[in-house]
Amino acid sequence: MKSEKTPGWLDWYAGPSKPRFQLPSGAVDAHCHVFGPGAEFPFAPERKYTPCDASKRQLYALRDHLGFARNVVVQATCHGDDNRAMVDALMHSGGRARGIATVRRDVADGDLQAMHEAGVRGVRFNFVKRLVDFTPKDALMEIAGRIERLGWHVVVYFESVDLPELWDFFTALPTTVVVDHMGRPDVTRPPDGPEFELFEKFMRDHPNVWSKVSCPERLSAAGPPALNGEQNAYRDVVPFARRIIETFPDRVLWGTDWPHPNLTGHMPDDGLLVDFIPHIATTPELRRKLLVDNPMRLYWPEEG
Repeated sequence: MKSEKTPGWLDWYAGPSKPRFQLPSGAVDAHCHVFGPGAEFPFAPERKYTPCDASKRQLYALRDHLGFARNVVVQATCHGDDNRAMVDALMHSGGRARGIATVRRDVADGDLQAMHEAGVRGVRFNFVKRLVDFTPKDALMEIAGRIERLGWHVVVYFESVDLPELWDFFTALPTTVVVDHMGRPDVTRPPDGPEFELFEKFMRDHPNVWSKVSCPERLSAAGPPALNGEQNAYRDVVPFARRIIETFPDRVLWGTDWPHPNLTGHMPDDGLLVDFIPHIATTPELRRKLLVDNPMRLYWPEEG
């Protein structure tokens, strides 16, 4: 059954440029999604938005075009806790993808084990109010306790203004905690200001906390080169991401966020997003950790 895409939200960019920056061998796109196709994997009735279709075939074609070796496919909120599209993508990856699921409190142990065998290695808790309905924290904590036994971790998505009220819950989680997109800081404020200093303190005080330094297209007020006339796209995000990478080099990840849901202003060229990487990870050693060593340690530990 065909679903009508949310009005005003853009389709993903179908002609990405070839990156000038050559990714290190074995690089992992550690944050991306698949949507449907809706005719095969229907979107959740309770969803807050309807995206365009974005299939596993298209995702893996982009992987090869950009020069990545592997992917981490994150369950999208438009699919709710129906993880079939994500798991199907893992099953057709030839072992080159891992997954992050969304589950409810009543998920069966057998279902968790089946997802683990397919390549799932974590669950995502979303606290962005415009995207999901509230889930009681006691339910989320129970889920975290159950997935800890599988060696999984928790991915959290929130906005920076909400960190103070979420702090106690996050720090009580028994697993590694991976924060999506640096907690969505306000990049019009200084990177050494109190808001971002709080996020740094969060990571500094809790060595189980990691951060993705991805999605400059979501965070930037300056915009891409086509809008600002500069070669350095999303320049206002650079000092924030660079600060986290240089302070916590062993606990950072990067991903494209393809196919970039919920965007209205512009749709990024994924090739230019890859070319953003050397601006935030300024040495070969930092790039190797960000793109290869850290995601391999978290998602493919059995490979060394």
